[in-house]
Amino acid sequence: MPRKPKKGYFVRGQFVAEGSELDLQLKAELKQTEGSSKTDLKRESAELQKLGEALIGLRADLFERLALPDTLAEAIGQARRITDFEGKRRQLQYVGKLMRKLDEDALAAVREALEAQRLGSARDSLALHQAERWRDELIGDDQAVQRWLAEYPATDIQQLRALVRQARKDSQPDRAAASQGLAPRQGRAYREIFQIVKEHLQHE
Repeated sequence: MPRKPKKGYFVRGQFVAEGSELDLQLKAELKQTEGSSKTDLKRESAELQKLGEALIGLRADLFERLALPDTLAEAIGQARRITDFEGKRRQLQYVGKLMRKLDEDALAAVREALEAQRLGSARDSLALHQAERWRDELIGDDQAVQRWLAEYPATDIQQLRALVRQARKDSQPDRAAASQGLAPRQGRAYREIFQIVKEHLQHE
C-alpha cells in the first residue's frame, strides 16, 4: 500500500510539511508581520484623525489655501458648529475617515498649514511677553525710557513720559487697599503704554 503523501506547501522551491518546525516558524513570522501591519494601520489612522481634528482650529486664511475636497471641507465646517459632545465625536470620526482619502501631497500641505499656524502663535506669544516686559520696565525704571527711545526713536516721547508718570501714580495703592493686601490698581495709562509698546514691536 503506497504511503500517504505529507500535507504541506512549497516556499521558494522547498517543501514545508505541515506541523514541522519550519512550518511553525514561517506561520509565526507571518502572524507577526500581519500584527505589525495592523498596528501600523491603526497608528496611521489615529494620526489622520488627529490631523482632521486640528484642522477644525485652523485659521480661515490657511484653511482656504488648502483647497480640500468639498466633502471634507463641509464635514470640518459641520464639526465646528456641533456643540453636543457625542455628536461632535461622531463627526470627528467621519472627518478622520475622509482624511484617509487624501493623497500624500494633500496631507503634507495640511501638516505645513498647521505648522505655520503653530509658529505664528508662538511668535505672537513672544511679542506679547516682550511688550509686557517693556511696559513693566518703563513704569518701574527711569532708565528704561531712555533705553526704549534709543531703540525706538520714532516714539512720541512726551506722550510716553506722561503715561509713565500717570501709570506710576495709579500703581500706588491707597491705604485701605494696602491694609487688605490688594494689588495696586492698573489704570488707563498702564494699558495705553502696553498698546504703544506693542505697536512699535510689531513694526520692527
